[in-house]
Amino acid sequence: MKKNIDIPTSVRLDKWLWAARFFKTRALARDAVQSGKVHYNGQRSKPSKMVELGAAIKVPQGFDFKDVVVLEIKEQRQGAPAAQLMYQETEESEKLRASNAEARKLSAFHSPKPLHRPDKKQRRQIIQFKQQ
Repeated sequence: MKKNIDIPTSVRLDKWLWAARFFKTRALARDAVQSGKVHYNGQRSKPSKMVELGAAIKVPQGFDFKDVVVLEIKEQRQGAPAAQLMYQETEESEKLRASNAEARKLSAFHSPKPLHRPDKKQRRQIIQFKQQ
């Protein structure tokens, strides 16, 4: 006797983001959607928005955003290789993320942190320098 497995045609946005492994929990996915960080077809939406095939979703990833197109709809979380088959990132998004990463590497603003905290003598020198 075979089980009758229904393939979902639409899934809630927060659930799809969780299943596609953009967020660790559904609560984090829901909060990101509610705060307006996730855009569905170029617009802000609610976590209960039903995701459809071919939809464009803009999702925050670290310092950047990923623009993805929905290729597959699943409501259960799976391994990372299977989750990556659920969407495809646009070429423009990949190029923009690569250029932003290169700019961050070259930027002095994102330079590595010092190896240790300044000691007492160095703190005095910093205070003296700031007061001049």
